[in-house]
Parts: sequence; structure tokens; C-alpha cells
Amino acid sequence: MSLHCRFNSLLGQKIGALIDFFFPPFRKVISQQTFRYGVSGACNMGFDWVLYFVLYNFIFAKQNVDFLFLTFTPHIASLIFSFPITFLSGFWLGRYVSFSGSAMRKRKQLFRYLLVVCVCLLIHYFCLKLFVEVFMWYPTPSKMVITIATAIVSYFSQKYFSFRL
Repeated sequence: MSLHCRFNSLLGQKIGALIDFFFPPFRKVISQQTFRYGVSGACNMGFDWVLYFVLYNFIFAKQNVDFLFLTFTPHIASLIFSFPITFLSGFWLGRYVSFSGSAMRKRKQLFRYLLVVCVCLLIHYFCLKLFVEVFMWYPTPSKMVITIATAIVSYFSQKYFSFRL
């Protein structure tokens, strides 16, 4: 095992142990794996919301973004630019913290994870278009509502498809 893999595994174990410290009160309600997924997913979701907020309000300054021959609305540009960052952090947390017992090869996990996340990204895209451009809701709260709804679908997809034990 390479130094990089050992580091990731060890860091994942340490984060898992920290999460497990808070698990006992929830033991009768949910499994340890579900708890780890919930906590690490909530952390990644919070990171995504903060990143989206910063991109929307400060980087793109609520202005349309011209990129080559395309123009993106600021809420869609923020989604596009935050996606690769939270995709990688979410995969890492899933692989090394939530579903560390999976023996599936990393490449296969990554591909399956990408498929599930792309479905969630499409849901985000179309719902953001609907909520912001049709319903005239604020972008950041719209993103939050959509993220919570897709988190449930994502959990079962990740557990039984991407990181199947």
C-alpha cells in the first residue's frame, strides 16, 4: 500500500473515530454506517453551501458569467464551479469514512459515485432553474432545499450502488 493510500486510510479512520465518539446516543435509532454517512455528508453539504454562497455573492457578484461562447446565470455558474470541489471531498469522505469497509476497486467506486452525483447534479440544475427563474426564490436557500432532498436519494444510491459492501 502506498504512503498516499495509508495516509488517506489513517485520516479516514481518525475522522471516523471522531464521528463515532458522538454515535452512542443514536445507536438504537440508526446504524453506525448511516450515522457516519449523515455526519460526513452534512459536513460536505455545509462546505458546499458555503462555497456556493461565496461563489454566488463574491466571486461572481450576482452577475452573469461569460465563459467562451456561453453565458451562465450566477446561480448556475456557482453550481458548476462548486461541483468538482465538493464532488472530490464527498467521494473521499464516502470512500474513507462512511463506506471504508467496501472492497470494491477505487476506480469502480469513483465511476459509480460520479454517475450518482451526476444524477443529483441534473436534479440540482433543473430545480435551481425552476426555483430561481420561475418561482423567483433566492438562490442559496433554493440550493439548500434541493440539497436536502437529493441527500436522501444519494444515501441509498451510495450505499447500495457506489460503495456496495
